[in-house]
Amino acid sequence: MKAVIQRVNNARLYADGKLISQIGKGLTVFLCVERGDSVSVCETFADKLSKLRIFADGVGKMNLSVLDVQGETLLVSQFTLAADMSRGNRPNFSEAETPARAKEMYELVARLLTEKGVKVQTGVFGADMTIDRQDDGPVTLIWESKR
Repeated sequence: MKAVIQRVNNARLYADGKLISQIGKGLTVFLCVERGDSVSVCETFADKLSKLRIFADGVGKMNLSVLDVQGETLLVSQFTLAADMSRGNRPNFSEAETPARAKEMYELVARLLTEKGVKVQTGVFGADMTIDRQDDGPVTLIWESKR
């Protein structure tokens, strides 16, 4: 599993020209489920994300989590994070999980985050989406389960 986590002031997600999801202050998370990822990887990621201290406290240090700031999370499935670009000019996505299993795991992560008290909005799995967001910082982190 891989994720790109961005701290944002706000974000809006559109599919087919229609507003699907929007959040205020919080996180935009692009999530890629890779072959062999397990339920325990989803649990580990949800736990990490809910407690990740990347919001400023009263003295400007990154000491607060999305829960601490009562922020929201826009969770977007993104298989392209599995791209292998080591050979040729066309990315290879063979490490991405099959669509059915990836959707199941993506929905599990959303459910686990919600159970931890994180306000979660999602994209449309498998759809072409447009995302408008205002990054905060910018603060962008990459999380990988296989590291």
